[in-house]
Amino acid sequence: MRDWITKPNKRNRTINWLALDSWIDSSLYGLYARFKDSWANYNNFFQRFRVTGPRRIATEFVSEAMTLGTAGLAVVLMFELPAIELTKNPNWRTGSEFSVTFLDRYGNEIGKRGIQFSDAVPLEEIPNVLVKATMATEDRRFFDHFGIDIIGTARALVQNARSDTVVQGGSSVTQQLAKNLFLSSERSIQRKIRELYLALWLEAHLSKQEILKLYLDRAYLGGGTFGVEAASQFYFGKSVRDINLAEAAVLAGLFKAPTKYAPHSNPVESRARTNQVLTNLVEAGFMTEGQVHAARLNAAKIIDRQEDYVPNYFLDWAFEEVQRLMRGKGEYVLTARTTVDVPLQKLAEQVIDDAFEREAKYARATQASLVSMDTDGAVRVIVGGRDYGDSQFNRATKGLRQPGSSFKPYVYLTAIESGIRPNKVYPDVAPRCGNWSPSNYGGGVSGRAMTLYEAMARSVNTIAVRLSLDVGRDKLLENVHKIGLTSVRKTCSMALGDTGIAPLDHTAGFAVFASGGKAIKPYAILELRNTKDELVYSRERDEPVPAQIFKREDIETLNTMLEKVVTEGSGARARLDFTTAVGKTGTSSGPRDVWFMGFTGQYVTGVWFGKDDFSEMAAGTTGGQLSAPTWHRYMAAAHTSMDIPQIPGLPLHPRQVEERQRLLEIRRDEPGFASGQDAARRMPAKTRKALTSLSKLLKGAPKLQAADTQNDATLDNLPVRTQ
Repeated sequence: MRDWITKPNKRNRTINWLALDSWIDSSLYGLYARFKDSWANYNNFFQRFRVTGPRRIATEFVSEAMTLGTAGLAVVLMFELPAIELTKNPNWRTGSEFSVTFLDRYGNEIGKRGIQFSDAVPLEEIPNVLVKATMATEDRRFFDHFGIDIIGTARALVQNARSDTVVQGGSSVTQQLAKNLFLSSERSIQRKIRELYLALWLEAHLSKQEILKLYLDRAYLGGGTFGVEAASQFYFGKSVRDINLAEAAVLAGLFKAPTKYAPHSNPVESRARTNQVLTNLVEAGFMTEGQVHAARLNAAKIIDRQEDYVPNYFLDWAFEEVQRLMRGKGEYVLTARTTVDVPLQKLAEQVIDDAFEREAKYARATQASLVSMDTDGAVRVIVGGRDYGDSQFNRATKGLRQPGSSFKPYVYLTAIESGIRPNKVYPDVAPRCGNWSPSNYGGGVSGRAMTLYEAMARSVNTIAVRLSLDVGRDKLLENVHKIGLTSVRKTCSMALGDTGIAPLDHTAGFAVFASGGKAIKPYAILELRNTKDELVYSRERDEPVPAQIFKREDIETLNTMLEKVVTEGSGARARLDFTTAVGKTGTSSGPRDVWFMGFTGQYVTGVWFGKDDFSEMAAGTTGGQLSAPTWHRYMAAAHTSMDIPQIPGLPLHPRQVEERQRLLEIRRDEPGFASGQDAARRMPAKTRKALTSLSKLLKGAPKLQAADTQNDATLDNLPVRTQ
């Protein structure tokens, strides 16, 4: 059959469709035949490599290992770029250009930060006995490995398995230096992988001698000291150049756990550790038993520094704040007056220790943090972990943990802004967001209708999620970002606190409520002075007045809801008998994190408990059972006066009213009592003018040191609330 078609050039051509069909069929068949021949040749070629029996088993094992190894390498390589990015800091070798002396809020010196590597004590002048003691204890194969001691790590794993506990560390000196220079002490797989990469990078860019020198200069050795020179001055009162074998053994024993083996605070542990270091010297072949015998008999003499105290977690954060404030200003040697209150800091650390002797050990929590600040954001206390010597990772400022239900006040504030009143009734019914729906603590829903007051007090999950969906998660996200919680993400379960928040930022978020709705940014630095005693930064002078970011009446309404959490709900164990306390409990799934966030008219305080590895604590552990009692013990002792400001939206506590009335009656009975206005009217004009001039002169006068105005011995006592 012939078909006719018309072409664009208007000429007619005849197409033989049968011939075209035949050509297509034959071409496809030819391609198929050639493919079959190629496939047969391919199989014949690889047939030569066919193996059977044991050889095939070995081949399959190697093949699978290579496949899995390649996949694992691809995953591990994901951490290479972030690790190498850390080395791009031009000051990576020195850590910082800044050298800062810190004062507390009263002007007393409390510590220093900023390590200057000027080679004041070159490696050649560091005693050989200290180098040998360090190598024998920390990394005997340091000069033989490539940054990762595979043999040493395997040996440590075997010893730890035999002892069923950690008795030997597997990290080389290079790995420890990589952590000190670039990383935090956070215990995680990601950090360990980056540490390995950075150790290899250090070995490629530095000599062994340079690595050893940096390690001896950068390691934390207790008492707020970094490096062997500072530690030698602190413990022995002399340069590291002049130490003997016994003293070198003390210092070498501190690298593993500075606080545990600190000779001034744990002399028994330190002596045992020193003897172990001396034994290590003999076992490593660096010295003989006869050479170390005298050091065993004649212990190092330690300077008594029992009275010295350094708030290390606070100073680490304050040092970061100094660098942020003075970046690009050309001032590097500074004295900083900070907001820290040392008696309160000591109190907080003692309260955390007490909690681990009480509730925390039953909850199987292993770490904690506590942050306390004034309602304007002046940070008075930072406890970043149980033991700074064991781990310098600051969980208060860098640990992102799920806040759980302690996030709900941000949800309720957004609802109040949208016109929803606390007495509005909602049913306890699970809403849906996509394929997800919430349940309450312990599972299930009751279906019962309740007011938002009750829902907040009982921490009902379903109603919090319903509110977030009703007011809009975008609006909620906008509010929490405005508060300063920039790590929060938009998710279906965001109302339940599913995103990690640092305790410091979370506490500052509650300070927004305590301040009546002002923008609160936590701060540590009051003023900075250079070497000429010139004021180069003043918070009062250089920082703007906090803006009002929420309507005060909305914040007051929220505070009435937070009060019921303490008086009628899950935070009952935080209740204070002398002033109004408000707040919110929080428990993440697991439970992995438990919180209590709350405030009085004077202090805003947040308490967190959990584990560094994010594993679960004991079943049934809640913020109300663990964090709230700890918060209560701290706040009960922190308030040393009944002159506590009023919380926005809430009346004064009856005890405070009684105390004010009592003081007023005492004053009325005093001779010559008059109100302030009456006294001003009775005062002669010349006297009033003279006092005004005197007031102006006093305001312009330099502030007195705390030592001039108070007995220093009182700083050693924990504050006790007066009734």
